[in-house]
Amino acid sequence: MVGFLEKRLLRKSAQSWAKMAAEAASLPAPELRTLRRTAARLRVSLDQFSAASEAALLSDGQTEIQRPDQCDWAWRPDPWCVPRRPAGLAEVSSPHVLSEGVTLFHDCARSEITLRQMRNDYPDIAAGFSTVLDVYRFDGSFLSLVLSLPEAGVCGLNRNHYYTLRARVAWENPIEIYARLNVQHGPNTEQMVRQLDLTRGDGLAEFDLAYGSINEKRVEKAWIDLIFERPAMNQVQIHDLTLTRAPRADM
Repeated sequence: MVGFLEKRLLRKSAQSWAKMAAEAASLPAPELRTLRRTAARLRVSLDQFSAASEAALLSDGQTEIQRPDQCDWAWRPDPWCVPRRPAGLAEVSSPHVLSEGVTLFHDCARSEITLRQMRNDYPDIAAGFSTVLDVYRFDGSFLSLVLSLPEAGVCGLNRNHYYTLRARVAWENPIEIYARLNVQHGPNTEQMVRQLDLTRGDGLAEFDLAYGSINEKRVEKAWIDLIFERPAMNQVQIHDLTLTRAPRADM
């Protein structure tokens, strides 16, 4: 761990370099040449630290996920742990693929939707990135983010399982967000809808498959629609999003 003294010295160093930058025009040429060489060496070290810290933070994309007892699968989708290029996009078309398994859908005749990925610097949020939706005029009937569950999240699925979706959300104006689980089994699709409780910004939706009627032997795929109700003139920041699966406790 970096101690208090080390942090203080780093702050002092940054302040000293800022002071020298402001006074550079008045410094003697020989001193400037020496400082430039020192600054170049320091820049290399800073770039190395920046790259190493970024890699360390991103490697935790599938860790620090809140898991229920006996959890047998957990997932944080790529938009919340892998950098996107480009990071932002205006007039987002439909469908728009954010990453493998994550797609944005809408039916607007003219898209006034902006999508951005922002680095998370909040100490209490495990995800490396936030996904930010800016919606202006909205002439469509739906806006949804579709999460297609990877094979590991569907393999061995049975009616004793339940899924838990957790989302850390902030918004400009109050908004209702619904999560709809879809499980395709043979020619049929089982659906369960839950509203995320966003009173404290931490949305939670649970789907207990015991209350459904899936054919366990014919499960083919599953996905979740994250549906934004009346999104016009709003900004929604999804700081983190995770999905877990676990068997229900035996009674």
